[in-house]
Amino acid sequence: MINGTELKKAIISGANNILKHKTAVDDLNIFPVPDGDTGTNMSMTIGSAVRELEKYGGSSAAEAAHLAAEAMLRGARGNSGVILSILFRGLAKGTEGLDSVSAEDMVNAFGLGVESAYKAVMKPTEGTILTVARVACEKGRAAAQSSDDTAAVWQAVCDGAGEALSHTPELLPVLKRAGVVDAGGKGLCLIFEGMLSVFREGVVIQPENEEKEEAAGGKTDDFFRNAAAEFDQDIHYTYCTEFIIGRNPDCKKDPADLRKFLETMGDCVLVVDDDEIIKVHVHTEDPGNALEAGLAFGQLLTVKVDNMKEQHRRAEEENQAARKAAASTPEPAPAEPAGAVGFVAVAAGEGLKTLFTDLGCAQVVSGGQTMNPSTEDLAAAVRATPAKTVLILPNNKNIILAAEQVIPLVKDRKVIVLPTRTIPQGLSAMLAYNPDTAVEANTVTMMEAASGVDTGTVTFAARDSEFGGRRIHKDDTLGLVNGKLEIVDRTRNVERVCQRLVHSMVNRGTAFITLIYGAEVSEETANSVYGQIKSKVGSNIEVTLVNGGQPVYYFIISVE
Repeated sequence: MINGTELKKAIISGANNILKHKTAVDDLNIFPVPDGDTGTNMSMTIGSAVRELEKYGGSSAAEAAHLAAEAMLRGARGNSGVILSILFRGLAKGTEGLDSVSAEDMVNAFGLGVESAYKAVMKPTEGTILTVARVACEKGRAAAQSSDDTAAVWQAVCDGAGEALSHTPELLPVLKRAGVVDAGGKGLCLIFEGMLSVFREGVVIQPENEEKEEAAGGKTDDFFRNAAAEFDQDIHYTYCTEFIIGRNPDCKKDPADLRKFLETMGDCVLVVDDDEIIKVHVHTEDPGNALEAGLAFGQLLTVKVDNMKEQHRRAEEENQAARKAAASTPEPAPAEPAGAVGFVAVAAGEGLKTLFTDLGCAQVVSGGQTMNPSTEDLAAAVRATPAKTVLILPNNKNIILAAEQVIPLVKDRKVIVLPTRTIPQGLSAMLAYNPDTAVEANTVTMMEAASGVDTGTVTFAARDSEFGGRRIHKDDTLGLVNGKLEIVDRTRNVERVCQRLVHSMVNRGTAFITLIYGAEVSEETANSVYGQIKSKVGSNIEVTLVNGGQPVYYFIISVE
């Protein structure tokens, strides 16, 4: 039987384990644009539980599970974090009133969480964290029928999760094409494995090796990121060396020999070949020798060498700065629900925040593509909005699920989530609001307005990648329409990409174009783009230029 002290240690161990490997999980992201990373979101979500559990001195399993679930609900970030919090909410529900629980109790309780998670997602997709959680519970239940040994049952849970994870590329073609497994599923496996360490050996995994683990990832090719993510041992070498060899048809050497040689000089070795190329990944102290060995098989097509320790040092500096900034931002003070309707929007950049405020939003939560706010961040903003009914505009698809979790948290006012997926959708929704119309009718009208907007974004490639049959290099300029990659520009000409993107979006029915330029774009450049686009689209289309000040995106384009 597992008491509260053991369950507390197991959850902390699971949190520490994903913290150690969160960069590897982040790097499983298959899309090249900057993103709200899965490993970070899941680590921060379960990290909220750690802070509460460390204060807990009791021995009730039910109390420990409840504390963890409540903290994770409030701290949930991104879709993966919300799903993780729902799984642990199932644990709390299924162990309610029990001072100690069996492994079977825990598996059945997590099963309740799996059922709730499937219901929480509008279109559940197999090959994701949902599949990994479901199969893990099924294997755990089967094991519990023949054994009451906690370690044995939880080992079955971990085995089932690992087996399901390995099959995720077969269920999601986009994963298979990129050669990766599902990031959320990988994160869940790490948490379960951390819990197993306590159930099997009584050992809480410590996060002290985080620096070495995080050093493993730079922003690298999907193939190599998957390779690094699948190696769980500590990283002992400085240089992450990756290269692709164009095979010499006259070379009769076996690529397996190359792998054997690389294993003598480094770790995290992966060599994959076909008739035309050989892909190589190795962590080593001597990249030159690795490249020289590769030359025996053909010509080097691409070479990438990263100093992982330096990468981590820079990342840690950025993390410390972000933590300091977050700590200095006070939570908004609660307000009495006096008015009829109020609005909370999510946006990053002073210009965008001002836009939403001018359109009537009482609170604008800082966040977006790479900064997914927590459920509690959104709940605090709702409480600070002086209205009996508060509408939340997430303005990002990875924030919608977290916003929906606010509804049961706030008791003194009604909360409605408008599932806006982009900044232009949010702005159009706010413009469509009619204060003389009932809330229910307004929600329909606002979402109709949002759905009539096409969103273009000009950003940069955060990593080397191969996506949609296109080879993408880090820092290439990318143009996307409604989230779909349309333009890859290796010359990194932001102005040209913006013009091409607008041209591809405009049609005979277009009446308005809004260009929102970001923090990295000068006013001079923005005006130049505005002038060229305005001269090309003609006088029948109204073109507006706005200084949004947003990070990540050079331009956000609204076409309607």
